[in-house]
Amino acid sequence: MRKAKTNRVAASVSRASRRRSTPKPVRPAAALSDAGRFLLPTYKRSSIVFTHGRGAFVFDSSGKKYLDFLGGIAVNALGHAHPRIIKTIRRESARAIHFSNLFHNEFQGPLARKLVQWSGLDRVFFANSGSEAIDGALKLARLCGHSADAAPAHKTARTRILAMTNSFHGRTFGALSVTATQKYRAPFEPLVPGVEFVNFNDVADLESKFDDTVCAIILETIQGEGGIFPVTEEFWERARALTSKHGALLIADEIQCGLGRTGRYFTFQKFPSQPDIAVIAKPLAAGLPLGAIITNNAVRLRVSPGLHGTTFGGGPMICAVALEFLNIVEDEKLLGNIRARGNELRAGLEKLRTNFDFIKEVRGEGCMFGVELCVEGGPFVAEALKRGLLINCTHDFTIRLLPPFLISKAQVREFLGLFEKILSETPRVVPAAETSSSKSPLPVALAAVAAASRSHLKR
Repeated sequence: MRKAKTNRVAASVSRASRRRSTPKPVRPAAALSDAGRFLLPTYKRSSIVFTHGRGAFVFDSSGKKYLDFLGGIAVNALGHAHPRIIKTIRRESARAIHFSNLFHNEFQGPLARKLVQWSGLDRVFFANSGSEAIDGALKLARLCGHSADAAPAHKTARTRILAMTNSFHGRTFGALSVTATQKYRAPFEPLVPGVEFVNFNDVADLESKFDDTVCAIILETIQGEGGIFPVTEEFWERARALTSKHGALLIADEIQCGLGRTGRYFTFQKFPSQPDIAVIAKPLAAGLPLGAIITNNAVRLRVSPGLHGTTFGGGPMICAVALEFLNIVEDEKLLGNIRARGNELRAGLEKLRTNFDFIKEVRGEGCMFGVELCVEGGPFVAEALKRGLLINCTHDFTIRLLPPFLISKAQVREFLGLFEKILSETPRVVPAAETSSSKSPLPVALAAVAAASRSHLKR
């Protein structure tokens, strides 16, 4: 009798849970009202409410369809609602979402193994985000900058960090401290001390600022928020040589450009040498929050239990999804598709550049491009949204394109046709400070960066 009653209670709880787990559709007006009233105003958002996505398209609450060439800012590398990702989430969320990093789970080790195979490095630490992973990488650099001796009083620790102008590494205090853009930094200063900025891709400036007090050089292999500027091989190799000679670390931020985005597993793999640490996040768990620090065995030797940790990083469900993402990239041979579609995109964008004199330059490769304009980019982004295309603008003048890895040839053609109409029919806004003798919207300090990047892309 007691067992039957228990079963009836369990069935009742199950039915109630099912009723609660089926959300009622939220009316867009109510969603916007709640957002306006209860969210901190940290973003300038469109009033559009997106409801779902499928492949390379997203849909809003009215049913309107948009071609997604923003990809959640490089997160949705497989587009939306990939069937294998859905299947993995459903299966693993019903088994276990979280245990604790005091215990092993069945997916963290295999995921680390796959990332080591992809990167050529040796060890992995899982975090919750790119910014958190950057902070962890900086901690490792400072750790390695201190002597490993038990009594290092006679030795001076290496604590300085060289970061790059035009960089963006995240919003936490550590990540913000190595982010150059003043509008992000100024409201929160003073930040973490010991950081100095080097002109990106300026070897002479790097050499003049590097000495034996430096514990790390940190750079984005391709500057994403800064306008899609790739590091040159000359600069990368000189940074590698200096850090190797002086026992410092070379940290590659591949949060936006890594894990296949440029048609390689990691963008640094275009160069002869490796970093000591690679930091990844955005696409890693197909839209779920996961970042990682990948490092070598020399760094691993300085790490012991208790020096670093995280509550949520590397949980079973999210690691299962990330492992499935990496397997999909391999199984569906997406690196080849990225390279092929990237070549088509570049050819189409260069053709548009010859037709529109306000397109200054096209930079990038694979599924990561920046179209730098001599006029403000915001109006084109707004017009694209009206016409069913998702793009964005960074640094006011660079249209950033981050399509999914599974983008098709037909979708590239669709984008190029739509983008041409947007460029031709959108009123142009010339920056107020522009004169006839100066038509470059970028800061003067970036002129050399642009020139170096152009020469690098033509190699």
